[in-house]
Amino acid sequence: MFKTVLFPIDHSPESREAAETVANVVKTCNSRLVILSVVESEVGETPPTVPDTTSPEAIAQLLSTAKALFANLGIEAELIERQGKPAFTICDVADEIDAEVIIMGCRGLGLTDEGAQDSVTLRVINLSPCPVLIVP
Repeated sequence: MFKTVLFPIDHSPESREAAETVANVVKTCNSRLVILSVVESEVGETPPTVPDTTSPEAIAQLLSTAKALFANLGIEAELIERQGKPAFTICDVADEIDAEVIIMGCRGLGLTDEGAQDSVTLRVINLSPCPVLIVP
């Protein structure tokens, strides 16, 4: 059914929670899994009290942890790291790899008028070249 699944991740709890759904879909459909991390190109300085989640080391650790999580479930995953605007980059990668579904977590920011403009999820839904499965 879904030959290729794209799973965009970040450091959010929503990404971690979506991993179980991704594993179930990949195992059920015997899919190819591609994990994507997008580093925003317009990143300012990180305040000293906030951990830097955009450094090359932090992104490498995030991808490595995700790959290990899926490997423990018997799922081989390919890793892609890109820089750019998250929603556009996610859709570009989905197109490049011929993804048949994008599965991603949702922070719920698009549920308010103020948050809709900043919602990566909402933008991906509107721009995606394939179906998008949102895990709340």
